[in-house]
Amino acid sequence: MLVPTKAIVISKLKYRDNDLIVKCYTEHFGVQSYLLRGVLKSKKGKLRTAYFQLLSQLEIIVSYRQSRSLQSIRDVKPINFYQSIYSNVAKSAIAMFLAEVLSGILKEEEKNQSLYTYLETTFLWLDANDEISNFHLLFLINLTRYLGFYPELTNTHLDFFNLEDGKFQNQKTNLYCISGDQLTQFKQLLGINFDALNSINISSKKRQELLNMILLYFELHLGSLKKPRSLQVLNQVFA
Repeated sequence: MLVPTKAIVISKLKYRDNDLIVKCYTEHFGVQSYLLRGVLKSKKGKLRTAYFQLLSQLEIIVSYRQSRSLQSIRDVKPINFYQSIYSNVAKSAIAMFLAEVLSGILKEEEKNQSLYTYLETTFLWLDANDEISNFHLLFLINLTRYLGFYPELTNTHLDFFNLEDGKFQNQKTNLYCISGDQLTQFKQLLGINFDALNSINISSKKRQELLNMILLYFELHLGSLKKPRSLQVLNQVFA
């Protein structure tokens, strides 16, 4: 069955000599992996390696069979062309990091229109704007809305936030409670939109600490999350 869908590339892996396995988050099927046969050898076919950069936004026509773990792409057309993500060092580091995180945590093979729209629009925002040093922090926090564990906001005046249950509380009850400056900066990111990021000033050291905390929050709620290999590069870029 041939089906058109929009897709965002979240990982790619060389397979054998000339093939590529590409994982995408698609508008119609959720997470899907595609085997691109001979794409690393051919320069004249419809499928070109340049189309499948991390976070590329595509329109694809897939030969879909539910029983397959690896689907196939019949045709592809790049859409929503980025102007700066691949040429700007800081944006490229963010793209590489977020693609790795998404590849690790997105598992569902089912449609989630709101999540797809979130990814599509936020990556276009990243491409179009310059104040992006805290982008990945807000991106990950807002991503928890679609994964089911966005922080409970009813008691944000309290002095501790429990990473295990995602709630604010008035005392420290375990090792996974944050407070002080880290909590203050975390609160600054709750409920804001990306256009407000330029109003938040976080030092590089505090940004790294806050990112590690957010990654721990993901790990506690998703059960397992490998430390992204691209994290070191990201930290070096924003040091």
